[in-house]
This record gives sequence, structure tokens and C-alpha cells, in this order.
Amino acid sequence: MTTTENRYPLLHKIDSPADLRQLSAGELEPLARELRNFLIQSVSQTGGHLSSSLGTIELTIALQYIYNTPDDRLVWDVGHQAYPHKILTGRRERMSTLRKKDGLSGFIKRKESDYDTFGVGHSSTSISAALGMAIAAEKTGSSRKAVAIIGDGAMTAGMAFEALNHAGHLNNDLLVILNDNEMSISPNVGGMSNYLAKLLSGKLYTSVRESGKKVLSAVPPMRELARRAEEHMKGMVIPGTLFEELGFNYYGPVDGHDIPTLITTLRNLRSHKGPQFLHVVTKKGRGYQPAEENPCTYHGVTPFDPDNGKMHAANTASSTPTYTQVFGDWLCDMAKQEPTLVAITPAMCEGSGMVKFSRQFANRFYDVGIAEQHAVTLAAGLACDGIKPVVAIYSTFLQRAYDQLIHDVAIQNLPVVFAIDRAGLVGADGPTHAGSFDLSYLRCIPNMVVMAPSNENECRQMLYTATHLNGPSAVRYPRGRGPGVAVEQTMQAIELGKGVVLKQGQSVAILAFGSRVQVAVAAANELNATVVDMRFVKPIDEALILELSNNHDLLVTIEENVIMGGAGSAVNEVLAAQNVVLPVINMGLPDEYCEQGDHESLLEGYGLSKAGIIKQVNDFHQQTACHTIGARTNSH
Repeated sequence: MTTTENRYPLLHKIDSPADLRQLSAGELEPLARELRNFLIQSVSQTGGHLSSSLGTIELTIALQYIYNTPDDRLVWDVGHQAYPHKILTGRRERMSTLRKKDGLSGFIKRKESDYDTFGVGHSSTSISAALGMAIAAEKTGSSRKAVAIIGDGAMTAGMAFEALNHAGHLNNDLLVILNDNEMSISPNVGGMSNYLAKLLSGKLYTSVRESGKKVLSAVPPMRELARRAEEHMKGMVIPGTLFEELGFNYYGPVDGHDIPTLITTLRNLRSHKGPQFLHVVTKKGRGYQPAEENPCTYHGVTPFDPDNGKMHAANTASSTPTYTQVFGDWLCDMAKQEPTLVAITPAMCEGSGMVKFSRQFANRFYDVGIAEQHAVTLAAGLACDGIKPVVAIYSTFLQRAYDQLIHDVAIQNLPVVFAIDRAGLVGADGPTHAGSFDLSYLRCIPNMVVMAPSNENECRQMLYTATHLNGPSAVRYPRGRGPGVAVEQTMQAIELGKGVVLKQGQSVAILAFGSRVQVAVAAANELNATVVDMRFVKPIDEALILELSNNHDLLVTIEENVIMGGAGSAVNEVLAAQNVVLPVINMGLPDEYCEQGDHESLLEGYGLSKAGIIKQVNDFHQQTACHTIGARTNSH
């Protein structure tokens, strides 16, 4: 037997859920222990989302045991909780490639497996998608089932409640499972609630309820009295009134680590008609002490020692701050100067570097949950009445509030500052989290000012500049550390819409935006090219662009954003408007979704490295020379 077979004898037998269903009920608990140990060992090598996945092991086993996947549709929200799902659906041997180039995605991905029924990365989409599948099943005459598994954090988003409201109205066969891993809805978990869930989901209770409805339907007052009595009885022991009012039959809360209870309850619910809601309570990090004690720390981890939970030291010197840390420090410093400043985040306090601010200025900090639309319009309302709101948000999540950005902020020209983190590629998190589009979708909005810092100090000064504008502004910066430029504590505004020439060269001018400035300087040293830190994408420095076009034979634009509609396109538009005919090379991300992988390797692959710039410029000169020689030959 191999080492894997010895350590995980049950798990080793399972290459698909069909294999899982061959196990006896008594083998499921030992399987859960093996799966938990395998998951810890695997993620300790690759990094990834650990705490949430440890909390869903028993639930995943029970779902795959009862439901006939992939014909039955399981829709996982976000994907943070879905590593056990990946392992049990034929990807166990590929878990070592998790979040790596050409490896397994850290999220659910349709093209990766037939068992991944709906691609996810952003939260709160599962109920809408599963409802769509339930409707499709009805229209095609299929008997397959649809199940949405959503975390309690994702239930803070309005989209989840929009879907619940619609599902309750349509009455299609749909099961929504709320994975409550923070005890945020109810602490009422134990023997009584487990017993009630099994009882209420059973055939006897269901048949009595439906028979009672038929009998009392002829006497409307009595039917209403019975309905209210049922709700009040259930409300005494279970917190399901809200979901019942939305049209769901509510069951739970049940212990999400109790496999026998989960099996019985899910078997009952699979046969029920109409919308059903099951509330399970799990513990993040279940079965691994470091993750149980610090579920937030172990939510997303780098590689670590599985024996003690200590994460391996990063290679980068800790003395160099990340852009996120630069923002967090600036926010606290700015708040000391500006008493009307407040900060808003859609459930990304830690990720956006706001922990220190939230403690020092608790009454000026608003974490609105996973509710990006609300975050932006809340900021708009604050700005209407003299408050200076700063919205700290990831580039990919601002996409979710695009209408609010235009309708509620920009049209009214309100002074809201958007501190946009994770701009550009994000490495291992892949396309659902990449900030590939923000320069394109921001610069087309009237009234917006868009800035892209090239180093840590520039980031601080741009943020300060943004707070002194009379309209909406965005400062977009990448994940991770900058080039190591010292941050000046003194803050001063930058002249609006003005770039800076960093190096004077000949023939070629490189117009660099944000994170690609330092790379452009390195390439220019070998090309004898001019380099400009453009700083502003909007308003763009038109005078500087025209000056460069008069003194150079070739312009090169470079940005960590899609080329289409991006900063390079803005340069092209300036030249076209002035009838300037000049060769331009636009460098940026291609018209495709950039997959996961090492950040620097991805940039190199897209030609956005020093070598990539040099190659494209030299290729251009070589092609130009060939055309010139060809033209001369033809003329003779």
C-alpha cells in the first residue's frame, strides 16, 4: 500500500461521490477525520482558504451522500468553503496544484469539473443561480434537485435576499442551506434543535401541515389563526420567522458537524416540494486548534507548518510596507487632521488595512458587511451633508457597485474618495479577484478623477490630494509591496492631471501608469528612452503627451489594466483629437481573463516586465527597418 492509502484508507477509495455513496453510514465519521487531516496537510503546502473549508467537511460529506451529483446541482457560494467538495469530486490528487498556474482554482470553476455547477468568487450569488437551475429543471421536465449553500457572511448582501424573495414567490423546488459559522443568527444549537429539525422535516409533520391547510382553506380566519400559531410555536424555539415570511419552510438550526442528523434531515428535505431553508451551524477551523482559535487569521493562509500552525516567513523584508499598510497609516493620520473624515468598508476591514483605524476611530468606522452597493450610496449620503467619506474597496468588488458609483456619486459630483486596493493582477486568486478593469470602467465616468501611484509615498500624497477635491476620486494601487520608496509623513496635494518626467531619453518615450513605472525605468536605461510617471489617468496630462509626441518617434504606454479602454487608450484619444500621427505601442493586459499564478510570472507572460518592454520596442524597430528596406527595394 502507498503512504496515502495507509494514512487515508477511506479517502483513498473515493474518486467521485458515487464511491462515497458506497460507504456505510458508520464509515462517514472516520472519513470526515481523514478528509480533515488531508485538507490540513494539503493547504499547509499550497496556502489557501482553510478555516471555512474545515468547517464544511461534515456538511459536504452529507450532501454528496444524499444528493445524486452532478445531476443534482450543488451551488457553493464564494468557494472559500468548497475545498472538501473538490477533494471528494475527483480532484484529490491535484490539490497540490491549488492556486498555481495551470492548477486547480481556489474557487469553484465550471470548466474544472462537472461537479462545479456554477462558477463563483464573489459572494451571495448562490441562491440566484440555484433558483435559475430549479426553474430550468421544471421547464425541461427534469427531476434533478437544486441546492444553494451560502455562508452567514454572504447573507448580508442584498442580492441574497432578492433571490430569497423571488424563490418564495415562485415556489420551485429549491433548498437553501445557510452555513452559519459565526453563531451570528442563533446560538440555539444542541439536542433539542437537532431533534426539531428532523421532526419538522419529516413526512408526518409535513403531511399534517399540508392537510391542515386544505381543511382550513374553506375557513380563512381559522387558516390564518393556524398559520400564526405555527409561526409563533416555531419562533419560540427556532429563528425561522423571517424565512417563513419570505415563503420558505424553515428547518434548524442543526449541528453542521453531526453527520447522522445532517443525513436524516437532508434525506427528508430532498423529497419535499417548494422552497426549503435549512440552517446549519458550523465552526470555522473545526478540528484544527490554531484555526479554531484564530479563524480570521486562518481564513486565507500562506503555506504553514501543520504541526504548530506557524506560517512560513515571507521572503520580502518586513521593513517595506505594503500599499495596504500605507493606506491604513494615511487613514489614521488624515483622521487626526480632518474631524469629518469617516471610513467605509464592505466587510474587508483586515484586507483593506483598516484594523488600526477601526480601533482608534471606532465611531467613524463603518463596516457594512458584504454590501458594496450600500457602501457606495451610504458614502454618497454622507458626502451630501458635509462628511468626507473614504470607501476602501477591492477593485474587483467595486464592480458590484458600478451603478451606485455612477448614479449616486458621479452624477451628483459628490466628494467621495475611493481607495481601490488589489488593482491589477492578484496572483493565486485568479480572474474572479483580479483588478483588471478599473482604469477602463472608471475613466469613462464624467466627474471622476483617477490616480495611479507608482510608489508608496506617491500613494500617500494622492490619497491626501483626493480628500481635497470637490468631486469623486479614485486612488488605485496594487496588492503587495511597492518599490521601497520612503513615505514622507508630511502630506501635500499633487497638481491635478500632471505627470512627471523621470528620465530623459531619445526617440522612444515610455508613458507608465502606476505599478509599471519602476519596470519602465529599468527598461529605459537599456533603451535610452524617456520615462514618464503619468500619475493621473483622468484628467490625463494632454500637454505632456503632445510635447512627447513632438520630440519622440515612438510612444509606449504601459499599465496593469486591460488595454481596451484603459490608460493607453486615453493617450491614443489625445493624439487622435489633435490629428497627431505617431506610432504607439499599448502594453497592458490582453482581452481575456487572466488565470491564477505567480504574480511576477504572469506579468512576464503578458510582456509587462523589463524584458517584455525591451522586446516589444526592439521588435517594432526591426519591423520598421524591414518595411523601410522593402520600400527602398521596391522603389528601385
